[in-house]
Amino acid sequence: MIKTATKFALATGLSVLALAAYADDYPTPVPLQEGAQAPIDAITPTNETFRIAYMPPATEFNYYIAIGAGIEAVAEAEGVDVFMLAPQSGADINGQMGMIQDVLTQDVDAIIFGTHDEFAAAPLIEQAVDRGIAVVMINSDIPNFPTPIHGVVGYSQRNGTQNLADWAIETYGDEPLQVGIIEGQPGYHSTERVGGFLDGIEGNENFDVVVSINGGWNVEGGNTAGMDILQSHPDLDLIFAANDYMIIGASFAARALGRSDIVLLGNDGDTSGLEEIAAGSITATVNTSPFLMGQAAMHATLDALEGTYPGGWIETPTSIEDQDGAISVLQHPEMLFPQPSQSY
Repeated sequence: MIKTATKFALATGLSVLALAAYADDYPTPVPLQEGAQAPIDAITPTNETFRIAYMPPATEFNYYIAIGAGIEAVAEAEGVDVFMLAPQSGADINGQMGMIQDVLTQDVDAIIFGTHDEFAAAPLIEQAVDRGIAVVMINSDIPNFPTPIHGVVGYSQRNGTQNLADWAIETYGDEPLQVGIIEGQPGYHSTERVGGFLDGIEGNENFDVVVSINGGWNVEGGNTAGMDILQSHPDLDLIFAANDYMIIGASFAARALGRSDIVLLGNDGDTSGLEEIAAGSITATVNTSPFLMGQAAMHATLDALEGTYPGGWIETPTSIEDQDGAISVLQHPEMLFPQPSQSY
């Protein structure tokens, strides 16, 4: 049962720091769309000590390592076994599919996964569910995964970036701005994050989107995209990128071109992104609290294995962090992974 204070914090959008005392709880899940919910009572764990595979889309993203740190913290406290398996690159869809297929031959009770290609993963996830393995998706708010699964844990991606757009309008909306967008690799995550930002600025005459290109989810891709955008649109005022890695890359491009005046907005709340905001290199981000997300996902998975989780989507909190907010978050390194490079 979730504590009332946690419900209030989530409803009002308070920082994840306000939720630290409630790490053993998660919000009441929202039901998935009809046909998307796999039956909890069909889960059949086989190990006396639960064995759980954590399978993010890649190890190149510290964000997913932070989620894993939250998962491992709960696993250690509860005395269960968890291991991580993922390709190095987020673009290696075939590599991830091969790893999921391999895990299906192992004696696991549950899979906590994230993917950049839900349609490629769906046939293998269906096999896992059919074998009685508990399956929980992280870092998502997909209400209707292509095949039924037991649960989804993540923030509302469209709402998060729409809130960022609202913040940008409040902060910079008094003058006309040329806006550039750096998308992620095509898929649900990019569509929702970019869509939320565009929803937020829609109808505001001072925000004019003049270019939108793919940055591949990583720093190198963001750097290339940022350089292309800034060189082809020298009057650009603001760049929004669908994750912090790409906006970090774009900040390198801006610095190389002497553009210290440009507004740079990201999404994730990755430690490196927060430190860049604290240093003044990036303007703001949507902090999505990956460590807390991992804790919630692990608690839900254990409840699913014990038959007490009702299924559905668990929404995790977001907050908009500028320089002051980023410093405040960085002052709590126990909730971050990797650890900040210095004390704040």
